[in-house]
Amino acid sequence: MSIKESFSEADEKKVQVAVHVAVADKDVDTAAELAAGIEEVTSEESIRIRRKIDWHILPLMCILYWIQFMDKTTLGSAAILGIREATHLTNNQYNWLGTIFYLSYLAFEYPQNLALQRFPVGKWMSINIFIWGLSLCLHAACKNFGGLFAVRFILGMCEGSITAGFLIVSSMFYTRKEQTLRVGYWSQIISGFLSFGALHIKTEKFEPWQWLMIITGILTLITAVLYWFLFPDSPTNAWFLTQEERAKAVKRIQENQTGVENKHFKVDQFYEALLDPKTWLFAFFSALDNVPNSLTNQRQIIVSSFGFSNFQTTLLGCVDGFIEIVTIFTGVQLAARIPNSRAYVGAIYFLPNILGVLLINLLSWDDKVGLLFGQWLTGVGTTGFVLSLSWLSSVTSGHTKRVTVNAIMLIAYCVGNATAPFMWQTRYKPRNHVPWTIIGICYVVCPVLLLIIRFLLARENRRRDAEPADDKYDDVYIEVVLPDGTRTERRVDKEFLDLTDIQNRDFRYVL
Repeated sequence: MSIKESFSEADEKKVQVAVHVAVADKDVDTAAELAAGIEEVTSEESIRIRRKIDWHILPLMCILYWIQFMDKTTLGSAAILGIREATHLTNNQYNWLGTIFYLSYLAFEYPQNLALQRFPVGKWMSINIFIWGLSLCLHAACKNFGGLFAVRFILGMCEGSITAGFLIVSSMFYTRKEQTLRVGYWSQIISGFLSFGALHIKTEKFEPWQWLMIITGILTLITAVLYWFLFPDSPTNAWFLTQEERAKAVKRIQENQTGVENKHFKVDQFYEALLDPKTWLFAFFSALDNVPNSLTNQRQIIVSSFGFSNFQTTLLGCVDGFIEIVTIFTGVQLAARIPNSRAYVGAIYFLPNILGVLLINLLSWDDKVGLLFGQWLTGVGTTGFVLSLSWLSSVTSGHTKRVTVNAIMLIAYCVGNATAPFMWQTRYKPRNHVPWTIIGICYVVCPVLLLIIRFLLARENRRRDAEPADDKYDDVYIEVVLPDGTRTERRVDKEFLDLTDIQNRDFRYVL
């Protein structure tokens, strides 16, 4: 497939040829050939195809996100189940186990994004999930800090492909409004019950924390096999869609102005991503919003310090998952139903977090129920980060640019997560006023950043509305070869030229 400007006003013209034209060209989206010549998809047909996509993709995404969340909390759960005593961990070493995961995530995030662009998304994710599952199982064999350090490093390396892969797949299959809902559906409670169950396993050679690692590792390995055989790489080759449905699946996301994917790295898009202010505003938000995520490994320890037993602590951990499910579900529903409300909804959902930090810092240490409710409130703001992920994907176009921007945001996510564990020093216990104050500051700044991003994008939309119509990319054609050897020149819609959101002046930012 090649691309060139056509001097014909017709969308197609035919000439006899004796050679075959390559299937794809580096300058256009991989879906350009499928979408070329396809008429508009009716709303009924769009809904039917979307439901078919939902049925085959969403269950797998939800399973993996639950597995990912569960795996991230295994260290905190294992702390209550005896891993610190069994492996002779100091407080500082325990903090390092949280940090090394995200340092590894940070180091491999951009290479993972490049691999997701270069290789089939579903297959690449399944390979990483399989290695990640093996690493989880190997936790049970670790006897000291060095062994745990190594397997946590491997975990971070592999998990760098998951969120980035989800963002890419969501933008390939769904419209921008649908993406907001689907990103929110990647969500968990079961991990708390697993910890509670592991606490009751009594064996001579295996401790409860080791059983927890083995069980979660096996579940992850099963998920890897499912992804290899069932998770699609793209709508252009999704096994559960017919050829006609693939073309319509591509056509229905035309309104995104982002195309599907392009397997070639474009240097100009890479530099544009680095020079785009919104890239760094989203990154700053991601870094600050994930400083409180250090609670993932500290939450069980903190709840136990309120005076609850190990049995009570593991069961109370289920509430964290319930709160996250409810708040994310309600948040993404509001953002999807109220036009241009992502920043407002995200900002509002940070208010309970701020209240929770105040309660934990100001309540009497004897009021363990009040302290517990304060901690639960700090889980509500997760909605803001979930919305930011789908928002970033919706306001970024050009496959190389989108891959780069996603990587930068997730690298910032790693920076926040990697630095935060060292707030939790022994000298601050039991009240931990210093780390909780830092977390409170982050909860105040994050909603402000969301509102600043919204203001800048709204201003850019108004500027583009005032510009004259841009017809620079209106007459671009691709060459395809029909089965009878006839070369047909077909017009390509602007949405499938792999243009960035800055190059395409018809692009409007969702708010």
